[in-house]
Amino acid sequence: MSKKISIIGSGFSSLSAASYLAKEGFDVTIYEKNKNIGGRARRLSKDGFSFDMGPTWYWMPDVFEKFFADFRKKPEDYYELIKLSPAYKVIFDVDNSVSISDDFNEILQTFEEIETGSSKKLSKFMNSAKVNYEIAINNLVYKPGNSITELITLDTVTKIDQFFGTISKDTKRLFKNKNLRQIVEFPVLFLGAKPSNTPSFYNFMNHADFGLGTWHPVGGMYKVVEAMHQLALELNVKFATDASVEKILVKDKTVTGIVVNGEEIKTDIVLTGADYHHSETLLDIEYRNYTEKYWSKKTFAPSSLLFYVGFNKKLENIEHHMLFFDTDFEKHAQEIYDNPKWPKEPLFYASFPSITDKSFAPENHEAATFLIPIAPGIEDTDEIRETYFNKIIERLEKLTNQKLTKNIVFKQSYCVNDFIEDYNSYKGNAYGLANTLLQTAFLRPKLKSPKVKNLFFTGQLTVPGPGVPPSIISGKIVSELIVKSQKK
Repeated sequence: MSKKISIIGSGFSSLSAASYLAKEGFDVTIYEKNKNIGGRARRLSKDGFSFDMGPTWYWMPDVFEKFFADFRKKPEDYYELIKLSPAYKVIFDVDNSVSISDDFNEILQTFEEIETGSSKKLSKFMNSAKVNYEIAINNLVYKPGNSITELITLDTVTKIDQFFGTISKDTKRLFKNKNLRQIVEFPVLFLGAKPSNTPSFYNFMNHADFGLGTWHPVGGMYKVVEAMHQLALELNVKFATDASVEKILVKDKTVTGIVVNGEEIKTDIVLTGADYHHSETLLDIEYRNYTEKYWSKKTFAPSSLLFYVGFNKKLENIEHHMLFFDTDFEKHAQEIYDNPKWPKEPLFYASFPSITDKSFAPENHEAATFLIPIAPGIEDTDEIRETYFNKIIERLEKLTNQKLTKNIVFKQSYCVNDFIEDYNSYKGNAYGLANTLLQTAFLRPKLKSPKVKNLFFTGQLTVPGPGVPPSIISGKIVSELIVKSQKK
């Protein structure tokens, strides 16, 4: 009789792990506290508009391809991909913006037009980024984070200095133009830390950006959730929604079951893809591996103030992805990491997917998602949210030269309190633990509990880190650990 595995949460890491484990013959059930699966990647549909509530960027397509290939499938078996051109646009001021092409030669030309000699420097930087990407994907990110020896290979030994340098120092050395530096530093923001705290080796994210390009799944990122859900169903994974796990049961230091909506369910193995800190609160104190003091000292990636907005007209001077860097980057970063508080003049990101994909909005309407990175754990009120919405709409109107306020027909916000309520997120963080030097690989929370037999963790607070591709990888890594543990 196959062993029963209960998985808590239905985000990307859980969906990934579920399929791998079901393929190995385990009896797998996913328990999701919300009405819909997908974790942070749920979909919001209202009044003919559709919004990806969480991730909106489809980067590192090779990771998705590898995942589906493990089941003799392809992404195109489930969804259609469009390569975006331009990939995104960066706004620095009313008359100062940079569009990032989907062609690297055109990106080189753009850099050269802004700063003479910068194209050669960027080309050399990107050669390094590509090599680091190949090292990371082939040798590092699929490792379980058990010890430092996982990082020691013939390739990484030659790169040791890059683990102690920073992205910020590298860009300042290469480019005089501040705007170019910010463009090159942008991709590492997906790792959740300031460029000044992100090791140089992580420039492999620049290859994910300029090298592999930015893609859009027709129907949005939730199409990827639906694809992974469908694959899991094909492998006989079972799903229970509106199913809140209230306790992980342990006897003789071994998992025996979980309590779901007050009902005790026996299980052989528990894998939790829910917030790591919250997951440990489901255990009696003696079985927890990390204390409250441990979590309080960690550098968390930002939380977010999000707005999902519908406009009753097509907007002008916009692109699918837009970065509004028209305020002080360093000051905003300090207000997230160094002195946590609401930013005075925040940078923000905007997505207008209905430019590319008609399914996101009614005809002659526009769907928009706005995101302001903020510190986790700060005060969250309706009044604060409204103040910041007015700030960014005013800037959007100015920077795109159009009036928009009277054309808003739908608006919904999402912030710290919602991340806590919906995802049990520690301090309402949106992206997990930042990938700083001291929070890399074996220095992150462990996939396998050292105190409880048959208890495992996955997701963005453990290895390899925050983001959709890393979460999918995390699911694969932990599934391999579980299979290996049952063969002993």
